[in-house]
Amino acid sequence: MNSTDCSKQINGGRRCLSVINAHIQRHTGALSSVRQALWLTKSSLIHGLPSHITSPAAVPENQLLNQDERVQNAIKHARFWDTTEPRPKKEKYSNTLLHNLLHLCATLQPTHPAIGRRILAENYSLAASWKRGDDLFQVRGQNGLLHCSMDPLPRVCGETEVLETSDQILESFYPVSPTIDLQQVNVYKEEINCSGFREGYPYPHAHTLYFLETPDSNSKLRPEQFRAKMIMFTFGNALARAHKLYGTQSVLEHPITVQAVGTNGRIFQFLVFQLNTTDLSEDDGIKNQVWLEEDVELYDFAKVRPLIKRKEVKVRIPL
Repeated sequence: MNSTDCSKQINGGRRCLSVINAHIQRHTGALSSVRQALWLTKSSLIHGLPSHITSPAAVPENQLLNQDERVQNAIKHARFWDTTEPRPKKEKYSNTLLHNLLHLCATLQPTHPAIGRRILAENYSLAASWKRGDDLFQVRGQNGLLHCSMDPLPRVCGETEVLETSDQILESFYPVSPTIDLQQVNVYKEEINCSGFREGYPYPHAHTLYFLETPDSNSKLRPEQFRAKMIMFTFGNALARAHKLYGTQSVLEHPITVQAVGTNGRIFQFLVFQLNTTDLSEDDGIKNQVWLEEDVELYDFAKVRPLIKRKEVKVRIPL
């Protein structure tokens, strides 16, 4: 993988508010809510996913042969078969299930050639910075698994709908500051925007980010915090790409879209982020857009049934 480390930080320079820093997550106050993430990214929230993403799932040509059975086998493999222990740990079966489902999706490549123009990248380092009011913010670190693509995702909303976001009002946190629980760090370079991949990488576009719940109890996030983290990393990937393509252009002629999927091995979160503007300093003007589908259950439960051996009772009748 043609990657580069852009997560190094030098003491000194300007004070910066670290929104997400995967390297010091234990000692950093995580975002408290999706509301806070929306304010930080100057975004409006739309509940549910866009119809052009959900409707193709009902088309038979987009479904696998024996799809239900194969998905159930993927779940059984993750929860029961891929372990030597009586019960696999969540970090184990969550990761296995995610890769199993991605493998099933990849089998559609013969009828969907665009799948072959994507590749999975692990442990890439992201860094993105922006100004909100008088404060400088930064999101950086490693979020895990990323689907990179040769082609960018199409925009979700057209130009008219994007312009209409100017009339939307961001939710206020008054009298509490929306940055009250963010950690301050020293940064040597203010304008750092790095996607984690070197120039010339053949898959430069972030397509879908995948998030798994951390097994570490010290850094475990509540569901609302988990979704906020998804927003910040999709935004960070889109912002880094926008600076690469358009430089200082604020309102993007061609918005950048990034998707995200988060799971704990049973419940899934789905998110689509459309970056319309990099002018985030003030509350007015064009807003970015977030589509969020929360708490989608893939299955109800998975339970190992105890093995009961047959007991034969022999009755001896005396003669």
